[in-house]
Amino acid sequence: MTLPVDRLREPAVRAFVAALNANDRDAFSAALAPGATMSDDGSERDLAEWTEREVFASNGRMEVESEDEDGLALVATYSNDTWGAMRTVWRFTVEGGRVARFETGQAPAE
Repeated sequence: MTLPVDRLREPAVRAFVAALNANDRDAFSAALAPGATMSDDGSERDLAEWTEREVFASNGRMEVESEDEDGLALVATYSNDTWGAMRTVWRFTVEGGRVARFETGQAPAE
């Protein structure tokens, strides 16, 4: 079952996912706090380079399966034109109503 984006509990995470799914660079940038950082599979990445390659240039999309009780961790099927679909985990740090950091990686097998 997929959770509708507009039902995600944390407003900053909701804005992040909605902007990513809309492939909207301006809205995505607005969802991020100044100086936001990220990691992918445990490795620090340059956020601008990663999002350009993994989201915008490759039509990235998230279908959220579940969220934790505070809305700061998601399990989602992430797909893009480069890698296809994979089950992923996302953890967010929110400061001042915007995403200050996110960590993503492949989800463990169920």
